[in-house]
Amino acid sequence: MKAIRVAETGGPEVLELSEVPDPTPGEGEALVRVERAGVNFIDVYHRTGLYRKDLPFTPGVEGAGVVEAVGAGVSRVSPGDRVAWPMTPGSYAELAAVPAWKLVRLPAGVRTEVGAALMVQGMTAHYLARSTYPLGPDDVALVHAAAGGTGLLLVQLAKRQGATVIGTCSTEEKAELARAAGADHVIRYTETPFQPEVMRLTQGRGATVVYDSVGKTTFRDSLESLRPRGMLVLFGQSSGKVDPFDPGVLASRGSLYLTRPSLANYTRDAEEVEWRGSELMERVEAGELGVRIHDVLPLDRAADAHRLLEGRKTSGKLLLRT
Repeated sequence: MKAIRVAETGGPEVLELSEVPDPTPGEGEALVRVERAGVNFIDVYHRTGLYRKDLPFTPGVEGAGVVEAVGAGVSRVSPGDRVAWPMTPGSYAELAAVPAWKLVRLPAGVRTEVGAALMVQGMTAHYLARSTYPLGPDDVALVHAAAGGTGLLLVQLAKRQGATVIGTCSTEEKAELARAAGADHVIRYTETPFQPEVMRLTQGRGATVVYDSVGKTTFRDSLESLRPRGMLVLFGQSSGKVDPFDPGVLASRGSLYLTRPSLANYTRDAEEVEWRGSELMERVEAGELGVRIHDVLPLDRAADAHRLLEGRKTSGKLLLRT
């Protein structure tokens, strides 16, 4: 089969299309013909070596396609089923062997590319809004990168739970997307520092929660945008790692909470995967959740996809097709 391989860590140019042996499904696994693979920042972290992996490897942790065969002990899915999956290495390929417990069946009303787009960014938005900090009508949520793939989904879920949403983004085009998703206020951080604007919009109280996927460049001001006992949810680091800081800052700023969640810890078993995945699919089918696809590039353009993502040139989900 054809697959993207990384033989050494580095820039996007290390993503090479190669011929590799077809995988064989082991016990508890299903062999899936990959139709769409999602492109995520975790793929960038793997490619650069920020998150270490044994070399060589095939990147990509989510996708969607059709089951071709199943290994011993698999009863959740059968050949011919349309499925999607999160957090499974090796998805930038024509075939993937996926643990069956991670597979979510795609309903007839959900397109394959939408299913692929929901697995990492959709489930991330779901755990952020439903589990890490369960939002309600009394909450004010600051969402960074509100026009990104996760951001647009998180804004919609937050509004569905009754929260007031303040989004940040860089351009007016992205601001319009965030507003269309339901954001009550949008701050263009390229023109206006977000922290004083958050305080102005909340009459000096601050946000109850900040969802921050940016990291290094936003961390300090995100903390200062919170009200006492507010929570900073740091779930990414697109601008780099956060600098070391004194935890005493959390006390001095009003007994703040800081958490660094990951999707893997919120999809720990089949029941949790099924809950998050099926709820997202149901909302898409009901027209209650819109999924924006930025572009679908061929597998051999994986390097271009990474350049677009790292250059913050995307609004919505970026996918690869095999």
